Amino acid sequence: MRLVFCGTPQFAVPTLEALLAAGHAIALVVSQPDRLVGRSQALTAPPVKQAALAAGLPVTQPEKIRNHPEFRAQLEGIAPDAIVVVAYGRILPPWMLALPRLGCINLHASLLPKYRGAAPIQWAVAMGDAYTGNTTMLLEEGLDTGPILLQQAVEIAPEQTAVDLFDQLSRTGAPLVVETLAGLADGTIHPRPQNHSFATFAPLLDRKDGRMDFAGRSARELKNRWRGFQPWPGAFTTLEGKKLIVHRMEIAAAPESAEPALPGQIAVRDHRLLVRCAEDTWLDLVEIQLEGKKRLAAAEFLRGNPLAAQARLG
Repeated sequence: MRLVFCGTPQFAVPTLEALLAAGHAIALVVSQPDRLVGRSQALTAPPVKQAALAAGLPVTQPEKIRNHPEFRAQLEGIAPDAIVVVAYGRILPPWMLALPRLGCINLHASLLPKYRGAAPIQWAVAMGDAYTGNTTMLLEEGLDTGPILLQQAVEIAPEQTAVDLFDQLSRTGAPLVVETLAGLADGTIHPRPQNHSFATFAPLLDRKDGRMDFAGRSARELKNRWRGFQPWPGAFTTLEGKKLIVHRMEIAAAPESAEPALPGQIAVRDHRLLVRCAEDTWLDLVEIQLEGKKRLAAAEFLRGNPLAAQARLG
């Protein structure tokens, strides 16, 4: 087929490569503009642009697409059979949705209608789900509301983080898009509407999502959120007024104690830093970083930072 591909981050690269390997003609790759990245603020091309240029494909990076006459004329001149969209980061305007004869096909990293929105992978892990998956769908003007084409389920391992799952869903989703295009072309795939009553939302993450709520969440819930919110916003709390980042944590058994502990209260046992959470559950904070200090194993941290009795986090 003659395709236009819209994508920006690394998640979209395997799909671009799979479409090329399947013999499709990518007439144009559309990606977001280069951005300033890192402490050096170096102007950096997004991964999809880098992959496209390496494959000798034409690339365009409009800042806006809704009212862009030159961009619209360029796509209309291509007259693509389909527009494939994977993590592009822009909502397609109506004129673009109506342009290709087979529609605009999107790869979304959840089992729609569950986890519509910008962060489906992170929220699936953070909510402790046992599985998630990929969905190919026809885009329409609503946010992830379009008809479903194909779906595949993927198990979420108990210790898997969002970073691990990003890579897995990116790789498994690529052949699903190729299969979807083939099925649309030969008429074996028929779009089916979503059941909107089962829809859930996966909003863009905010820094506050990483704050640990020891009174309101169990150890399991806090561990799941830490897994889901990698690499950002992670998990953090405060110790004596200073920010404390938790880089690694494990669910722990309640320590032996003569007195019941309050949520957030610390118990030091055998060089381990334990903290009480909701429902009388406990976390072992394995690796931590106090504001302005380097990242340390808990045992090493405790050697240099003796804690007062009844010390609490948060």
